[in-house]
Amino acid sequence: MPDLREYLDLLKTNNDLKIIKKKANTKFEIARITSKFNNSRAILFEKIESSNFKLISNLIGTKNRYAQAIGSNEFNIHSTMANAVNNAQEPQVISTGKFTANRSRDLSILPIVTHFEKEPGPFITSSIITVQNINNNTQNSSFHRLQYLDNDHLSVRMVEGRHLHKAFVDAKSHGNDLKVAIVIGVHPAISLSSAYQLDYNQNEISIANSILNDKLTLTKCPYTRLYVPSDTEIVLEGIILKDKTHKEWMVEMLQTYDYVRSQPVFELKQIYFRNNPIFHDILPGYYEHRLIMGMPIESKLNNILKTIFPQVKQVCLTDGGCNWLHAVVQISKNKQSDPRKIINKIFVLHRSLKMVTVVDDDINPKDPISVEYAIATRFQAKEDLVLIENVRGSSLDPSSDQKNLLTSKVGIDATKSFLKRKAGFEIAQIPKF
Repeated sequence: MPDLREYLDLLKTNNDLKIIKKKANTKFEIARITSKFNNSRAILFEKIESSNFKLISNLIGTKNRYAQAIGSNEFNIHSTMANAVNNAQEPQVISTGKFTANRSRDLSILPIVTHFEKEPGPFITSSIITVQNINNNTQNSSFHRLQYLDNDHLSVRMVEGRHLHKAFVDAKSHGNDLKVAIVIGVHPAISLSSAYQLDYNQNEISIANSILNDKLTLTKCPYTRLYVPSDTEIVLEGIILKDKTHKEWMVEMLQTYDYVRSQPVFELKQIYFRNNPIFHDILPGYYEHRLIMGMPIESKLNNILKTIFPQVKQVCLTDGGCNWLHAVVQISKNKQSDPRKIINKIFVLHRSLKMVTVVDDDINPKDPISVEYAIATRFQAKEDLVLIENVRGSSLDPSSDQKNLLTSKVGIDATKSFLKRKAGFEIAQIPKF
């Protein structure tokens, strides 16, 4: 069955995995080594101080590995994801999972990493939380970072209005704690699917099953009765307490410290783990983090915008915009009004966006120099600037009004104007011999 270990074997074959045999410390050392391999090879730490677990980092740290994880290539990532979403199907359920081989009641056995000097403590950064949706039998799976508090408690970072938060609020309103299962160490197709924002009653795991050619299996957890991938390395079962919070902050996609938030607390009931388990750590704010969170959004924007506006060729969330706040849209312009319509629509589809630049199809949207050239030669602020003030933006942006979650957004029409001399925009070419 497809699992993390099968994917690591593929990386070994492709010489895309660096193995560290020297014992590594979870406080800063693992983060420091991982940072040196940003947008490069995955790293497997075979020995961890104070833990018997191995640790993998930078697992999906390049677009090539992202593509491999979904059985695609870098040019067809978005169409592959669209096909998986459209053909999603529930996995088969089997009685016993490999994660049931061992058990513990002590979170300190896990190699939880402290990444940055001003963090409040170590964080589990690759954790996917599974919960039952309200009033039906479907499940939801989503990424949530967890701060280690003590041997049986973790704080849970939730975003208001998202699926887990809705389930938590509903349980709390009925006077109940919320049962959840947390998985760590899965095939990256499961991670990437769990980062995809589906409608409320759809299960993200079904996308992963489609990517993995219907070979994914689930196993029911003993305490929560929730279904998780059978070949998961580590599973935590427990409850999110209805009446307990903890103040924490963390480093986000922007490589900046988030403001202090009071977050709910998870209480452990049981840890399950495979023989020779592998813990997955994601270095916050670096390329793996940005790809996991940003690329599913980029796929979603490409698929929706191309359907609404056939003139759209590509949508790219830029590296400089942390793969979250800035986008470039490449179009084959039909009407003078096309860019403004597209700008307004993309802000609706991804409300965290802060700046959108629309360029013609002779401009490479992935090349910042090419995009800046388009702005320099095809943009007039008086005519081509879209400014939207005091609207909902990203809570991660430290320059915004974070108390009220309000920001200003900018759209730039850097396309050739149909109202001006056409020949003036032509990029001169040297003939081929």
